[in-house]
Amino acid sequence: MTDTAFDRPPGDPSMPAESEERESAGVLVYTIGLLLAVGLTATSFWVANTGLLWGPGVPLGLVVLAVAQMGIHLVFFLHITTGPDNTNNVLALAFGILTVILVVVGSLWIMADLNHNMMPRPELMNLHMQH
Repeated sequence: MTDTAFDRPPGDPSMPAESEERESAGVLVYTIGLLLAVGLTATSFWVANTGLLWGPGVPLGLVVLAVAQMGIHLVFFLHITTGPDNTNNVLALAFGILTVILVVVGSLWIMADLNHNMMPRPELMNLHMQH
């Protein structure tokens, strides 16, 4: 069997340690996660409001920072890893992401189709303008 000591999230309570050490390590992990999350949030505001970046690259930069922010929250606050004892959490997260993607993409597809089908044809617009 493989050693999963390195496949643990920061502050995992199942790691062997004294209770005081575990408690102070937990506070340290949450503090590091908070500082990283605040730093990424401040960076995203800076990216959105600065003129130093190439204009069309700003949305891509914001997407990268958002994905990094999600990673910080998953690892430091939700303690999601790829360890064997965490399989159900990873599968639930993947199912949730799939559901959100299906709802968003399906909604956009339906709205685009409705927009296409509900617009009057050019012949009708020309006919209406002549009268």
